[in-house]
Amino acid sequence: MTHAARAVDRLIAAYQTRLSPRKGWSCAHRVAHGDASCSAAVRGLVRQRGVVRSVVPTAVRFVACYRAALLLAQTDVSGVCCCGGIPIPFRFPGRR
Repeated sequence: MTHAARAVDRLIAAYQTRLSPRKGWSCAHRVAHGDASCSAAVRGLVRQRGVVRSVVPTAVRFVACYRAALLLAQTDVSGVCCCGGIPIPFRFPGRR
């Protein structure tokens, strides 16, 4: 693993252990599909492919997460968000 990949891996690990448990919501993709969260998926991509070759698959994952959030917004699930380059609102219409 390159230095950049190790640094990104450590940053994602810190996010997963320190920030994510405290934020109060889960990755929409994980909630909708039952697989790995976006942070876990991106961490795996960076470990396997490196930082540069992970950019496009990461963007694709965030778009899929955004679509999952839209899908969940039509159900009674609320409080779902994803950390990444695409903001996903977690306050759905009709809920406070």
